[in-house]
Amino acid sequence: MLLSELIKEWPCTLLQGSIRQIVGGITENSKRVKKDYVFVVRKGTLRDGLEFIEEAIAKGATTIVLDRVNMDLCHIHPSVTILVVPDSSLFISFASAKLAGNPASELTVIAVTGTNGKTTVSHFIGQLLAVHGVRAAVIGTTGIFIDGVLTGTPADSLTTMPAEQLHPLLRTCIEKQVTHVILEASSIGLSSNRLAHCSITIGILLNVGVDHYAEHGGRKAYIDAKKRLVSLADQLVVNESDPVCVEMSREATGKVMYFSETHINRILTSINGFRVEVPGQHNEMNARAAVCALQAVGFSFEKAVSKLAVLKLPEGRLEKYSQSGVDVFVDYAHTPDALRAVLETLCEEKTRNVVTVFGCGGNRDPEKRPQMGAVAAQYSSHVILTSDNPRSEDPSQIITDILAGTLGFAVPIDVLLDRKLAIRYAIRQAGKGDIVLIAGKGHEKIQQIGTRTEPFCDIDEVKLAFTDKAVAEEDS
Repeated sequence: MLLSELIKEWPCTLLQGSIRQIVGGITENSKRVKKDYVFVVRKGTLRDGLEFIEEAIAKGATTIVLDRVNMDLCHIHPSVTILVVPDSSLFISFASAKLAGNPASELTVIAVTGTNGKTTVSHFIGQLLAVHGVRAAVIGTTGIFIDGVLTGTPADSLTTMPAEQLHPLLRTCIEKQVTHVILEASSIGLSSNRLAHCSITIGILLNVGVDHYAEHGGRKAYIDAKKRLVSLADQLVVNESDPVCVEMSREATGKVMYFSETHINRILTSINGFRVEVPGQHNEMNARAAVCALQAVGFSFEKAVSKLAVLKLPEGRLEKYSQSGVDVFVDYAHTPDALRAVLETLCEEKTRNVVTVFGCGGNRDPEKRPQMGAVAAQYSSHVILTSDNPRSEDPSQIITDILAGTLGFAVPIDVLLDRKLAIRYAIRQAGKGDIVLIAGKGHEKIQQIGTRTEPFCDIDEVKLAFTDKAVAEEDS
């Protein structure tokens, strides 16, 4: 495609060069630039794309797109085209879709947003569609799945992948005869316009809790980011039990379907054969969302619920490992609501001790830390605080913030900053019949400490901890 064709429907100003350039691709990441690429300059949280223009040109970029003026660009060779657009994030969304032939318009796209449950609901929908013979792809936190088979992982571990990667992937899905795509729509992904030019058939509003406030600049901005899905989707599926989601849905112009603890699209579930085998009230709600989504794409309630037995939780969601009479659960719960939901599920058997190992991420929402501390202290028999991606923050300060919420609770609390040691300590302390919850990282395979990114997998560490415990018991 020529640049002139790409931009003919988009407002822009030509500063230098020619619009007859051949467009080989588009990216906002200089490391992904190839021959004849358009490099879109965006100002990120930590770095500014302006710093990487020369690198992009050296790698083959022939067009530079900016959304700022009054900059010194005299060092850029005259043969390189420079365009100014009103908003770089919207332009890359538009251009990525157009270069791929607007593949979303050929698919049924279901986008799921919510503070908690996006991954589980996405997989539940994919599983239900698959069992009814529909070829579906699930794209989100845990990877890219087609018909339930992992086919790839998102670059940069992003919940909602950048438009430059999403639209070519959707084109690949079409080539593989996929007809339905389920996307996780994060607040960051929505606010940064990654889905702005992705035709969304159904948007799902699950819930709004405490998460990402700091990144958005407050609760209202976070809710506003989630609300963008309302205008992007042709129709909505909404959790009627969440007042914020209900309020957001009032701005919908298309059809809205609701689900709650008692009904799915006005059908009372207590008398109409709704039964799930996955653990937890929160996962029952996730299943209700999935059933409502199937109704939205044309399935009858009876057909949608007829295969609920196939539902299974994705990796890192109440993932269970048992040995020597101890049940260990690894879960992604990293918000107060999510941690509460998991602990309420694990505490249903009142006679069992529950040991909770968790921390909070650095450079993220400090206000949720004491809330999570209070939740853990309320439901656990023993709490072990540790690191969970401290990033550039002092891990000790994060622990101090969490401890503030545990005041007034009598539960014993230990602190082991090294997550590996914390998991080993929990397993070694656990006796027959005990439950150990390792919360916060779930499926993640890395730990971010300072500027380092190190391999780390909770479930692998659990298995190693049991091996160490067995050796220690034999030696004693």
